[in-house]
Amino acid sequence: MDDTPVLALDAEERRRAGDRLLTLLDDHERGLRKAPIVPDLDRDLLTELLRTPMPAKGIGVDALFDEITDRILPNSTTVAHPRFLAYVQGPPTGIGPYAEAVAAAINQNCNFWQLSPAASVVERSVLTWLGDVVGYPAGADGVLTGGGSLATLSGLAVALHDRAPDFRSVGLQGQPAPLVVYTSAEAHRSVDKAAAVLGLGLDHVRHVPVDDRYRLRVDALAAMVAADREAGLRPFCVVATSGTTTTGSVDPLDPIADLCAAEDLWLHVDGAYGALFLLCEEKRDLLAGCARADSISLDPHKLLFAPLEAGCLLVRDAAKLRSAFAFSSSYLTVAADPLMTDYMDHGPQLSRDFKALKVWAALRVFGVDAFRTAIGGTLELARHLARRIEAEPTLELLAPVELTAVCFGFRGVADHSAVLARLAAEGTALLGPAAVRGRSAMRACVTNYRTTRADVDLLVDRLVAAGP
Repeated sequence: MDDTPVLALDAEERRRAGDRLLTLLDDHERGLRKAPIVPDLDRDLLTELLRTPMPAKGIGVDALFDEITDRILPNSTTVAHPRFLAYVQGPPTGIGPYAEAVAAAINQNCNFWQLSPAASVVERSVLTWLGDVVGYPAGADGVLTGGGSLATLSGLAVALHDRAPDFRSVGLQGQPAPLVVYTSAEAHRSVDKAAAVLGLGLDHVRHVPVDDRYRLRVDALAAMVAADREAGLRPFCVVATSGTTTTGSVDPLDPIADLCAAEDLWLHVDGAYGALFLLCEEKRDLLAGCARADSISLDPHKLLFAPLEAGCLLVRDAAKLRSAFAFSSSYLTVAADPLMTDYMDHGPQLSRDFKALKVWAALRVFGVDAFRTAIGGTLELARHLARRIEAEPTLELLAPVELTAVCFGFRGVADHSAVLARLAAEGTALLGPAAVRGRSAMRACVTNYRTTRADVDLLVDRLVAAGP
C-alpha cells in the first residue's frame, strides 16, 4: 500500500525530479550563448497555456518537466545571456538555484525567530556584512525586501515615523503642515510611487534639477527647501541617488548630507543600482557619503547576482526602524533572544521567505573577492564600450559613464527604436531605450559577469556595419 502523502513525491518521483532538474540547469548553463536573448514568442502555445484548465488528476513529474522544457523555457527571456544589456539586472550566481531549492524545501517563515532560528541568524549575518560595506555603525540594522522599490518605500515610512509628530497615531491626517520630500529629476520612479502609496501625494514631491553630469544640484535643493518652509510646508526627507537608472550618475552625497544635517532632514539614499560598487576600491571615494545616510536601499539581486527577489533596507539607527514597524500581538509572542531577530518588526511584511540564504550561500561559496572581481569587470567593460563609441564617427556618447550604464546614439538620429528592435531580433544584443535631456538614446548596462570584451566589440562592430 502506497503511504506517500497526497502532495508529496515518492522515492522514485523524487529521483526523477532531481534528475530532470539537474539536467535542465546544466542544459541552461551550457546553452546560454546560443540561446536567443529575446524569445520568438509562440503566441498560440501561450494562449493554449493560458486557457488550459488545471487537471483534476495530476500529470506527474516527467510531464511537468516536459511542459517546462517545451513551453516555458522557449518563451522566456534569456536574462543571463552575455549580451542582455537592457536593464540593471544580472544573472544569478551558479549556486543561486540550489540555495533557492533548499530555501523552498525547508520553507522557513522569517517573521519571528521561533519559526526560523537559523534563517534569522543568516539574515542578521548578511545585513551586518552589508552594513559594514556601506560604512554604517554597529547600531544599524535592516531587513531584506523584495527589491529596491519596497526598500525605498519602507525607508520613507521610517522617515515619516521619525520626523512627523505622533505619526503612528494620527498619520498624515493630523500633521500641522503638509510634508515634502525631495529627490533628483533623474531619480527612480520608486520615489514617486512611495510618496503616492504612503499618502504624501505627488504634489509634495520636489524633483530637483540636475547638473551637466545628471547629479542633483545642491544649490537648487537648498532653494526649494527654503521656499517650501516660507510657504508654510514642512520639508522632512531627501532621497539622493547613488546610481541613477538611466545614466548611472551619483548625486553629491556629502554636500547633500551636510544640507540635511543643517536643515534637520532625513536622508535616504537609493543605492539599489550603485551603492554596492563600494566593493570596488576605485568607487569608494565616490560613494563614501552613503555612510552618512539615515537609511539606504540596496539590491543584492543586482550587484551580488542573487536570484530575484533580494532587496535590502538598512537604517542607521535600529531603534527607529523598529519604532516604525513593530507591533505587539499575543499570538506572535516569543521570548526575546539576543542571538535572534524578529524581522516582522523591521518591515511591512509578516510572512517572509528565506531571501538571505541565496545571498549568504553565494558569499560563502565564492568569497567576497570574487564579487569584487566580477563587479570591477563590469566597470571596465562599460569603460571599454564608451571608448569604442567615442572612437566611431557615426556614434556619440550622450552621458558620462560613472558606473556601468552607457547612453549613446547615432549622430543625427532622432529615434532609435528601429535600431533597438533590429539588434534584438537578429540576436546581437538587447539594449534599452533611454531619453537623455529629451533626446532619444540607446542604453547598455553591463551587469553580467559573463559578458566579455568580445561581446562589447561585437555589439559596436554590428552597429557600425549596419548603421541606423
